[in-house]
Amino acid sequence: MVPADYVFGFAIAVVVGANLYLGPRIASERVAMQWGPNGEPIWYAPKWLAMWGMIAFMAAVRLFIWLASTYAPQHVHGAELGVVIFSLIAAGSHLFVLMRAKAPL
Repeated sequence: MVPADYVFGFAIAVVVGANLYLGPRIASERVAMQWGPNGEPIWYAPKWLAMWGMIAFMAAVRLFIWLASTYAPQHVHGAELGVVIFSLIAAGSHLFVLMRAKAPL
């Protein structure tokens, strides 16, 4: 296991913890997923998909990076750094979406 996978595992734990802590505090069954320049939501997702879909998305991206590193290593450069950056951005954006859904700004 590369050190980047420790960061990835921590990011998954943060996402699961945020889902368990903030999920019950979200009253709506739909969660805004993207906002326009005027601050209004552009589109919504069902609450369950907004919360638990991030874990599936993160796992799919990590699997893709592993497959590319294993079967086409000549085309992959900096996979560890990519995993770390992706993990931090994904967990941070997930926290932002859930906190904004819990208490709109």
